[in-house]
Amino acid sequence: MAKDGVPTHKKGGEVGEARSSTAEITSFLASARRADPGGAGRLIFALDATMSRQPTWDRACQIQASMFDAVARAGGLSVQLVYFRGFGECRASKWVMNSAALRNLMTGIDCRGGQTQIAKVLKHANKENASKKVDALVFIGDAMEENPDRLAQLAGELGVKGTRVFTFQEGRDTATERTFRDIARLSSGAWFRLGPDSARELAELLAAIAVYASGGRAALEAHGDKGSTLLLEQMYGGKGNRGRD
Repeated sequence: MAKDGVPTHKKGGEVGEARSSTAEITSFLASARRADPGGAGRLIFALDATMSRQPTWDRACQIQASMFDAVARAGGLSVQLVYFRGFGECRASKWVMNSAALRNLMTGIDCRGGQTQIAKVLKHANKENASKKVDALVFIGDAMEENPDRLAQLAGELGVKGTRVFTFQEGRDTATERTFRDIARLSSGAWFRLGPDSARELAELLAAIAVYASGGRAALEAHGDKGSTLLLEQMYGGKGNRGRD
């Protein structure tokens, strides 16, 4: 049943709108009402907030918050936050240029038990493409409890539409890694592993993804830092990825 306010899932697994009782989300919504500027690049930042991530959640939130700082520096980028947790709970923010509001919202999220809902995230990105192209999707998680063939199909659909998916894996589960790599490959994105000492590298990579989403390959090549170089190697180094902007 729909509540009012913050977006959540609709019947049938789609991502829709509802209200959270948390002060963080209420405050966020108040600052997120302005329309998405027509010329901005668009990036979805998606999180697995299920209980398996609780042991490292505080550290992960600090690392993930660097994404929104990078977005603010990149400029010209509209961002949407999507996260799932609990029993079928999947929420999406409005599209906003105010990345600080999204960062504050993310750091207010707590983990809740439940299974992964990666398919909902990918389906949501495909749906958003119907109104305007989504340039990139960043997903951070540590598990995969869904049909990998279905996830592969959804990732391929995003790739056809020009939406690259960048998967960041926490932990070393082999089935999760295999699927995360496939999602990245089929969308011409990239896969990376999150480790206890990867905060600086992740910040650089997230900054590079923000640059790519706002300006494409040319902007990424012009950026020229370590994160941009690594991202270019992952995205364009393979034969199958050449030629796409």
